[in-house]
Amino acid sequence: MKFTLHFGNNTFPDLAGATRLARLAEAAGFDSVIAVDHVVYPDTYTSTYPYAASGRLPGDRTVSLPDPLIWMATAIAVTTRLRFMTGVIILPLRHPLVLAKQVATLDHMSGGRVELGIGVGWLKEEFEALGIPFEKRGKRSDEYVAAMRALWAKDGASFSGEFVNFHEVSSNPKPVRGSVPIVIGGHSQAAAKRAGRLGNGFFPSIGSQVDTFPLFDLVRHTAQASGRDPKAIEMMAGCPDALPKSGKDPKAAVEERRRRGIDRIILPVHAFLPDLEVGLSRFGETVIRQFA
Repeated sequence: MKFTLHFGNNTFPDLAGATRLARLAEAAGFDSVIAVDHVVYPDTYTSTYPYAASGRLPGDRTVSLPDPLIWMATAIAVTTRLRFMTGVIILPLRHPLVLAKQVATLDHMSGGRVELGIGVGWLKEEFEALGIPFEKRGKRSDEYVAAMRALWAKDGASFSGEFVNFHEVSSNPKPVRGSVPIVIGGHSQAAAKRAGRLGNGFFPSIGSQVDTFPLFDLVRHTAQASGRDPKAIEMMAGCPDALPKSGKDPKAAVEERRRRGIDRIILPVHAFLPDLEVGLSRFGETVIRQFA
């Protein structure tokens, strides 16, 4: 069982905070830290935020939300083992060749400690601000994944699609293991099916307002129907009963998740405040070491 801290970059948006979080997480035995993403925050929007009952983004336009890849690079530089994942980067808002270059570079420089969590996006007004069509964002995302993997796989790569076309181009450095793991985020059936078809992992947000466990079954079913090994797709889930101040037995809660086929537990880092060092260290000693 792996353990990951969520909301790293918006909880600790400054250099000192990011450095402290990364070092403490690594010392406590966490596998990874997640950085979230939005390019811009519209002053007004009618889109519904799907990960809170209010339907609204937390905070306001003044909240600092560093670019996830740049924030991850900062934290990578002060650690040696800790892994980092975008959770999730809004894939249709990025040019796939530029993103492939950035992610491969970060993976190369870190010794293979990067995972690319992707989502198709929900905030239509953000797409409009960037001049990118909101429609077909799912299909665009599928194509972007294929294009990035083609570019990572070899030099002289070519790709022909509806949204991306290139012929015999090369991008280096390559990812350490030939590709970067791509984790599909989202709480919908479409996201679960996407994970089954092409993902290395599936991460329905820990704040989603739906029962996510049927989605894990859908991932496995889709993978099998697509000729893939369902066990090769890492399943990630929150675990509220494992959090400090939950009043529950955290080890029992984690064990229940493991019995249900979960490979990685995602926990919000703010739940370990105000004393981050004590909170993370205690969790590492009482829970992480028991499941290592």
